[in-house]
Amino acid sequence: MSASERLQRYLARCGVASRRACEEIVLAGRVTVNGVTVSELGAKVDPDRDHVAVDGVPVRPERKTVYIALNKPKGVLTSVADRFGRPVVTDLLRSVPQRVYPVGRLDKDSEGLLILTNDGELAYRLTHPKYGVVKTYLVTVAGGPDPRSLDKLRTGIELEDGVTAPARVVRFDPPNAAHGGDTTRQTQWLVSIHEGRKRQVRRMFEAVGHPVHRLERVAFGPISLNDLAPGSYRHLSPDEVQRLRREVGLDS
Repeated sequence: MSASERLQRYLARCGVASRRACEEIVLAGRVTVNGVTVSELGAKVDPDRDHVAVDGVPVRPERKTVYIALNKPKGVLTSVADRFGRPVVTDLLRSVPQRVYPVGRLDKDSEGLLILTNDGELAYRLTHPKYGVVKTYLVTVAGGPDPRSLDKLRTGIELEDGVTAPARVVRFDPPNAAHGGDTTRQTQWLVSIHEGRKRQVRRMFEAVGHPVHRLERVAFGPISLNDLAPGSYRHLSPDEVQRLRREVGLDS
C-alpha cells in the first residue's frame, strides 16, 4: 500500500505547476479526485489508487524529471499559457516533450535566466523565502546612484510592502570600459537578493531616483546564464541539478 500525500504536492510532482500555483488550482475548484471536486488544501490522495484530474484532464507523475535553463527574452510572459494569446516562455520549449513550468518569475519587461522543471519539490524550495536562494541581476539604470543611495540599497530600503532585506550591489564595468565614466546617462550594477517580491529590483532603484532601463537575471543560485542566447535553452547537467538540490537541502 502506498503512502498518501497532500493533493497540492501530488499535483506539483505530476508537473502541473509549482506547489504554490497548485494550491491556487485546488482552491479554485479545478481538481477532482475519483470524479469528486476537491477544493481543500488539507486533502490527501493515494497516488496508486486515486484518479486525479485538473480541468477534466487526468494527471499522473512524470516518469522523467527535466531541468532547463532558458534565456527569457524581453516581452515574453513567465507563464505556461495566456488567455490573450501573448507569447509565453513555454512557446520556446516546443521541442521538450515533458510538461515543465517556471521556477519563480521574471516580469514581461525583464530578461535573462529562468529555470523550468517538472520537479515540484525542488521548484517549491527554490522559491520559498525559508531557503533564501540568491538571484543576481545585471541592472542598467538612469544616472549613477550616490553613496547614500547605495547604502540604502545595500542595507534595506522602505517600499510599499515593507523594508527590503540587505542586498549586494556592485558597480559593473564592461570589459575595456573606463572606470568612473559619465554617470549622467546610465550605469550598470550587479544586484544580488534572496527575496522574491514583485518587480523588487526595479522598485528599489526607483525608490532612490534611478529608474531601471534594463534588467537581466544572470544567475539563480549556483546556476549562471553565461553565453546562452536570448530565446535559447539548455538542459542542466547532473552536476548543476545536484548543486541546486544541495542549495535547498535536498541531498539526493
